[in-house]
Amino acid sequence: MSGPSRRLEIVADAVVVAASFFAAALLRFGDEALGYRGIFSKGALCTAVVIAVLYYAELYERRARRRAELFLQLGQCMAAASVTLAVVFFLVPSLQVGRGVFAFFVVTAWLGLLGWRLALLWSSRAVSGLGDRVLILGTGVVAQKVAREMAKTSPVGYRVLGFLTEHATEVGRVLGGPSVVGALADLPTLAERLGITLIVVAQEDRRLRLPVEALLRCRMTGVAVVEATSLLEALSGRIPLRDLRPSWLIFSGGFSKPRLLARVKRSGEIVLALLGLVATAPLFAFVALAVRLTSAGPVLYRQTRVGLEGRPFDLLKFRTMRQDAESSSGPVWATADRDPRVTWVGRFLRKTRLDELPQLWNVLKGHMSFVGPRPERPHFVEKLRRVIPYYDERHGVRPGITGWAQVKFPYGSTLEDAEEKLEFDLYYVKHMSLLLDLAVLLETAKVVALGRGR
Repeated sequence: MSGPSRRLEIVADAVVVAASFFAAALLRFGDEALGYRGIFSKGALCTAVVIAVLYYAELYERRARRRAELFLQLGQCMAAASVTLAVVFFLVPSLQVGRGVFAFFVVTAWLGLLGWRLALLWSSRAVSGLGDRVLILGTGVVAQKVAREMAKTSPVGYRVLGFLTEHATEVGRVLGGPSVVGALADLPTLAERLGITLIVVAQEDRRLRLPVEALLRCRMTGVAVVEATSLLEALSGRIPLRDLRPSWLIFSGGFSKPRLLARVKRSGEIVLALLGLVATAPLFAFVALAVRLTSAGPVLYRQTRVGLEGRPFDLLKFRTMRQDAESSSGPVWATADRDPRVTWVGRFLRKTRLDELPQLWNVLKGHMSFVGPRPERPHFVEKLRRVIPYYDERHGVRPGITGWAQVKFPYGSTLEDAEEKLEFDLYYVKHMSLLLDLAVLLETAKVVALGRGR
């Protein structure tokens, strides 16, 4: 689900859950419901817990769900929320909700969420005409990627009616769903006949081939025209490198680094790093003992990484591999699946991200941030900057313990993976903000809670 769609769905769920709580109070107390002690604070608590459970159960992830699956998932979420709230009520008696109100709330919230989400599901299938009617200029990799991302939007979003080509021989060819419906010269005629409301320019070579006059005619009739890179950025939370032009990076918004933001972020990180080091000191001792007892070698592992403005620094981690892991192979990417160099304790530390705890010291020293592009080793930086365009742009901000690429892309160990991760890193560099950092930290907590670490 795209960012705006996800936010709207979260807000809608919150409204439904809050309304369910007040409906439960009305069912229980009638006209005296507003006099129910702490009704607003208790309603806010119940709403927040249910939304958090839905978030961690990945009900806001972008994928199709059948009605039966939705029914079961929402039931499980309400059960988990009920247990969580029961624990909160036990720990803080002043927040307790009466049994009658609580029972009514659980049932009405479940039915309310199920009802509106089924309506959303129906609308996405039955009312597709409400979305933009889209024509894509181009048939290459970028054009097909645009079509795939548009197909994932929810609920009604976009309806891709076809592609336009520069080569008449391609007309009629099916490209993963929509087909090539005409040539570029047919643009004004097809746009009018098909009732197009949005044109996406996704030609991979536009020199002397962009149908400027035809696009202008369409634009003057009210049809929106967007460039593929900007649209893909909005839909996928990444900046696609394929066919990315320097002019787009220069003239597009973002990439600003206000001094006030930098100072606030740095001050907050110093405080949090100090608190984190103090709070996790007992855990440090336990992990250090586990590493020491299960494998030979030092507890902490120092590794040179490339940081802000390309400057090297020593990154600290709890050692998760054998001491001689790279003695014969030299620097190699770690693999996600059963890397034989990783110890059994190291595998657990990676899964739970506990191996990253010593990087609180890196944050305190200013080498790293909590959120930012993951720092890479100099050996790989030299290799990647030669083959991946704009690779060094990720060094314009401090690297992070976690990052947008880490929560959006699975663990990578190939050149292609590095290129895709850079697309997410560039998006972070462009849109860096405290709110985006908070979103990354919440996603990271979910990854750890669900056991999806490396």
